[in-house]
Amino acid sequence: MADAVIHTEKLTKRFGSFTAVDDVSFCVSAGEIFGFLGANGAGKTTVMKMLTGLLSPTSGKASVAGFDVWGEAESIKRNIGYMSQRFSLYDDLTPRENITFFGGIYGLPRSEIREKGERMLERLDLKEAADTKLSALPLGWKQKLAFSVALLHEPSVVFLDEPTGGVDPVTRRRFWDMIYETAAHGVTVFVTTHYMDEAEYCDRVSIMVDGRIAALDTPELLKRTFEADSMNEVFIRLARPAKRSEG
Repeated sequence: MADAVIHTEKLTKRFGSFTAVDDVSFCVSAGEIFGFLGANGAGKTTVMKMLTGLLSPTSGKASVAGFDVWGEAESIKRNIGYMSQRFSLYDDLTPRENITFFGGIYGLPRSEIREKGERMLERLDLKEAADTKLSALPLGWKQKLAFSVALLHEPSVVFLDEPTGGVDPVTRRRFWDMIYETAAHGVTVFVTTHYMDEAEYCDRVSIMVDGRIAALDTPELLKRTFEADSMNEVFIRLARPAKRSEG
């Protein structure tokens, strides 16, 4: 894939005698919304850690945003966006303070942080709550702000690790509108989710089982291949024979 922003070839990670990720190969193109699915223990979190420069592979090749995971992990970290359901922003800081803090981490000039921050607060309808501690805001607002902050430094790829966990269906739908808008501007979105209806929103979906990619295609073609009515049914058919359930 000539315009691949993420490329892996036989990517493998072993912990002692246990192979967490086994010969995983795939490419993700610019502006693609790529769903990365798998049951607990399938190995998807380990793959994401390698791609974001947090974990070194045991063997194989991978590059993200033009940087090699073997020797350029720090460059990868500086040139990607990342958002997790578990940790993204600081609850004891205000939205404005979070924007300033992360803008500084990304190395943006103060004037640029202020300008982008004000535009972000206005776009998210957070101007009135800009100086309220994040802990006092609804989860949906926090998630939308966290996603926007992950894009503050204009990365070419953003990793979203179960970004909509715990939010209501309406808020999840609005969050996906933001994802569509981001991808339309050429940013690659790599997303993990436990909501199978969200898999339907992706351009392509990969499903991992026991450390390997068991299927990878568009949602429509996956449903056709497995003669299923939904991505939930596809997922169940693939994940049911899995030997690993934890990890």
